[in-house]
Amino acid sequence: MKKSLLIAILLTFSLRLLAQDAILISGTIKDKDSHEALSGVSVRVKGTNSGTSTNNDGRFELKTRQKLPFVLQVFLVGFQSQEFEVKDINQSIALNLSSINIQANEVVVTASRVEESILKSPVAIEKLDIRAIKQSPAPTFYDALENVKGVQMTTSSLTFKVPNTRGFNIPNNFRFMQLVDGVDMQAATLGVPLGNAIGPTELDIASVEITPGAASALYGMNAINGMSNLLTKSPFVYQGLSVYSRNGINHIEGTGRDVSNLTETALRYAKAFNNKWAFKVNFSYMKGTDWLSDTRLDQNPNNLKTANPAYPALDGANNAVFDGWNKYGDDALAGSNTVSLTGLTIDGKPNQTLTVARTGYWEKDLVSPNVDNLKFDAALHYRITDNLEASYSYRFGKMDGVFQRGNKIQLDNVIVQNHKVELKGSNFLIRGYMSLEDTGDSFNVKPLADNMDLYSGGSGTAWAAKFKTALNTYGIDHGGALTSENLAAATQFARQAADASRVQPGTQAFQDLKNTIIGINNWDIKSATIPDAPETGGAALVQKSRLYNVEGQWDLSKQVKYFDLLIGADARIYDIIPDGNNFVDFSRPIEDRNKPLADGTFGNDVSYKKFGGFAQVTKTFFQEKLKLFGSVRMDYNPEFDPKLTPRIAAVYTLSEKHNFRVTFQQGYRFPALFEALSYVNNGRVKRVGSLPYINEGLGYLDNSYTQASVVNFNAAVKAAGNTDAAALANRDLLKVANLPDAGPERINSFEVGYKSILFNNKLVVDVDAYTNDYTGFLGQVQVYVPKGETVGSDAAVIAMVDRNRDPNPGTGGNAASKGQDRYRVYTNAKNTYRNYGSALGITYNFYKRYTVGGNVSFNKMKANETSDIFVTGFNTPEWSGNVSFGNREVVKNVGFSIIYKWQQSFLWESPLVTGTVDAIHTFDAQVSLAIPQAKASVKVGGTNLFNRNYIQYAGGPTLGGVYYVAITFDGLLNK
Repeated sequence: MKKSLLIAILLTFSLRLLAQDAILISGTIKDKDSHEALSGVSVRVKGTNSGTSTNNDGRFELKTRQKLPFVLQVFLVGFQSQEFEVKDINQSIALNLSSINIQANEVVVTASRVEESILKSPVAIEKLDIRAIKQSPAPTFYDALENVKGVQMTTSSLTFKVPNTRGFNIPNNFRFMQLVDGVDMQAATLGVPLGNAIGPTELDIASVEITPGAASALYGMNAINGMSNLLTKSPFVYQGLSVYSRNGINHIEGTGRDVSNLTETALRYAKAFNNKWAFKVNFSYMKGTDWLSDTRLDQNPNNLKTANPAYPALDGANNAVFDGWNKYGDDALAGSNTVSLTGLTIDGKPNQTLTVARTGYWEKDLVSPNVDNLKFDAALHYRITDNLEASYSYRFGKMDGVFQRGNKIQLDNVIVQNHKVELKGSNFLIRGYMSLEDTGDSFNVKPLADNMDLYSGGSGTAWAAKFKTALNTYGIDHGGALTSENLAAATQFARQAADASRVQPGTQAFQDLKNTIIGINNWDIKSATIPDAPETGGAALVQKSRLYNVEGQWDLSKQVKYFDLLIGADARIYDIIPDGNNFVDFSRPIEDRNKPLADGTFGNDVSYKKFGGFAQVTKTFFQEKLKLFGSVRMDYNPEFDPKLTPRIAAVYTLSEKHNFRVTFQQGYRFPALFEALSYVNNGRVKRVGSLPYINEGLGYLDNSYTQASVVNFNAAVKAAGNTDAAALANRDLLKVANLPDAGPERINSFEVGYKSILFNNKLVVDVDAYTNDYTGFLGQVQVYVPKGETVGSDAAVIAMVDRNRDPNPGTGGNAASKGQDRYRVYTNAKNTYRNYGSALGITYNFYKRYTVGGNVSFNKMKANETSDIFVTGFNTPEWSGNVSFGNREVVKNVGFSIIYKWQQSFLWESPLVTGTVDAIHTFDAQVSLAIPQAKASVKVGGTNLFNRNYIQYAGGPTLGGVYYVAITFDGLLNK
C-alpha cells in the first residue's frame, strides 16, 4: 500500500511538472564590432540543463518552464560571456558580444567535479577549448595536447598516442586516466588508454581538460598521475551538419618508409526538436602509413656480463649476443633467446664458453605499414524537465597500429564499443556504461619472431649444434683453431651456417609462415597446424573483455546550510574471458591453464572488481576571498584491504586578480587488470600478475633468484670453466628474491600554484610546483625458479648455470640439470621514490590580436642510496617546453600560429628497451582562412616543419614531418 502511494505521488508530481506552461524566449546575438550575426552561441537558463544555440542568422528560440524572472547565460569561445535577466515574456532580447583575444577565466569541471572558474581551481588544470584547437598547428585536437603545459606525449603509432604528466611514463600508461564524457577509455585487457583511437571526432570535441598529478581522491584508483577529460558537443547547443577533410603526407625522408598519403574524413550531424529531444551522429575515417620503429642500436654491448666480455673481438657488428632495440627473437638481456656453447678451446685454453643469441627479425619485417581508424558514435538526449535530462550514447572504434606493452603488439582490426546511459539533473548525475573489447586479428611481435626462428631455423638445441660445429670448423680451416683474431669471422660464418634454413623477409616462404603463426592462438605448445614444428607455437593475440561501470554524484549544497557538499559513489566489474595466452582460469590445474577445452574455450570467466565512494566539502571565507576544500574517498577491491584517499586544498584570491593555491592529497592505485591477473608465456619468460594465488605451485615469490644475481653468477662461472664445481664455488653470488605479495601503489602529493590575469586581460600567468612520494611503486622484476629444486640447494645452484641448451656441454663432471623457469613478476618496489618539479605558462596579448605564449616544465626524480629490485623508469626529460606566436586574424578572415617545441635528452628504461632518447627540437606552423559565406575554413599546416626526425621513447617509432591541408564546413543546415 505504501509503495503504491509513493508511486502515485511521484507520477502526480512528474505530470504537474510536464503540464506547466512553457515560456518561449527568442532573440538575436551579434558581434559587437562587426555587427555580424553569430552562430553557435550557447544560450542557457542559469541553474538548469535547459539551453540552445543560435542558428546561422544569429537567432535562438528557447522553451523553458522556469518561473520569471530568470537569467540567461550566453557563451561563445572567443567572446566575452554575458548574463541577461529575463523579466517579461514579451521582452525583446538583442545581445552584442565583445571579442576577446585571451579566454582566461573559463569554467572547468574536472578538478572538483563541479563547475568552477579555472582561476580558482584547487589543483593545476589546463584547458583546450574549440578556438585553441582551431588555432593549433597540430593536425588533430589530440596532437594539440603535446603543446599543453606539463604534458609529455608518447606516440606509438599514427592511431595511438598516450599523454602523461609528472614522470614515470610508459607507453601503456596505467597511471593516467582518459575520460570521454565520463567514460573511461582504458581498454581493459589490452591495458592501454584509447582516447584518440575510439574517442571523439575532430568535429565533436568541445574541450579538453587536463589535470596533472594525483586525482585519486575524486576519481579513484586509475588517476594517480593525472587525467584528461574529453568533453563533446551537446546536440542542443551545436546543431547542423559539419564536414571535415584532411589530406597530408608523411615519411618525407629518414623515417624508413616512402613518402605516403595521410587522409582523414569526418562528419557530424545534430538536430534538436522543441528543446526537448536532440540527437547527434558522428563518423570519421583515417588512413595512412604508420611510423616505423627501426632503431638499430645494440642494448647488449660486449662490456656487459650478459655478453662475451672476455672476447673483445666480439663487439659492434660482430657481437654474438647483439640485442637490437627493434629486433625480436634476439633477446639476450632477458636470456630468453640465447644459448651458451661450452667446451670450446679458444687461444689454446680449453673449457671456454661462448654465449650466442638467436638471429631474430627486425620489427619492420613483422608489422604492417598500413593503418586505419574508423570511429562512429551516436547519442539521443531527452529533456524530461528544464532540470532533468536523460541520454543514451553508443561509441564504436576500430583501429590498427603498433603499441608497446612488455613487448610490441601489432593491433589489427581491434574493436572497442561503449554503451552509456545517463540521467543528469541540475544537482545530481547517474551514469552507467559498458565497454566491450575485441582484439580482432592482432598478434604479439616477440612470439612471432621466436616461432619463425624456431620453426624454420630449428630448435634451440639443433640450432646451437649447427652453430658450434660450424664455429669449430672455421677455426680448423683458418689457422687450425679458434683464436681471438679469427673469432669474429668464425661467429659470422657459424651464424650463416646455423641460419641456412631460416626463412628470409621478402620471400613467399616468410609471408606464408608468418600468416600461419599469427593465426595460432597458443604461445605455449607445439602447434598441430605446423607438422613436426620444433618447440613452436603461435602469436595470435585474442583478448576479449567486458567492463561494467555505474557511478553517481549528488550536490547537496542547497540542502546543507554552512558549506557546500558533494557526494558520489561508483562500482566497476571487469569480466575477462580467458584466452590461453594472457589471462587464464586459475581454478584449472597449472599444466592445463593454457590449453583449450573441448568446446574451444579456456575455462570460466575471471572477474576483477572495485568499489568506491567520496565526499567533498567546500567553504568560502572573507567575502569569498578564501575557499577551502576537503575531500575523502574510500576504495575497495576484494583482493586488497580498503584504502582511504584524502585531499585538502585552499585557494586565496588577492585583489580580485591574484589566485594562490595549496593542495595536499594522497592517492592509491590498485594493480591494473594486466598487472593483477596476467599469465603470459612470452618467449620462455612467463609474465605473471601480482595477485598471490597466481604464485601457487610456481614458486616465483618464495623460491627464486633475482635475474641480476644470476647474470653475475653466470659471468663468474663461465670465466672459471662453466663446471659444476665453478658453480658451487660462486653460489654466494646468487640472491634469493623473496618477493612480497603485491599491494596497491601509494602516492603522497603536495602542490602549490599561482594563476592570474593581468594588464586588462592581456597577460595570463600560471605557475605550479609539486613534490610526490611513491610508496610500493608497482613494476616488473625478472626472477629464476630452479625446476623441482629449492633455492639454496646444490641442485638449485647448478640449475642456474646457463648451459642447459648446449647440445654438447662437454665432460668436466657436470651433473644433469633440470634448468630453470623464468618469470617476469609484477610486484612492489622496496624503496620510496620522490619526484618533484614545476611548470610555468605565460600568454601575452602584446599588440592588437598578436599573442605570444610559452610554457616550460621541470621534472626530476631524487636518487635513492640503494638500488631496488627492479628499475622504476622515470622516463621523463628534466626540462621541456614550447614557445608560440600567432594572430587569429592578422587580416580579415586570415590567421596563423607558429610553435617551437623542445625537450632535453633523457634515459628511458623499460623491460623491453633501455636507452637514451635524444633531445628534440621542432617547429610547427599553420595558416587558416575563414570563408564565412560558405560556412567553411581552410587550414594549411605542418608539424616538425624541418623534418628533424626523432623518437619519443626507446624502442619507439621515428617521427618525421607531417604536412597537411584541412577544410571544414561547420553549421550547415542550421536553420
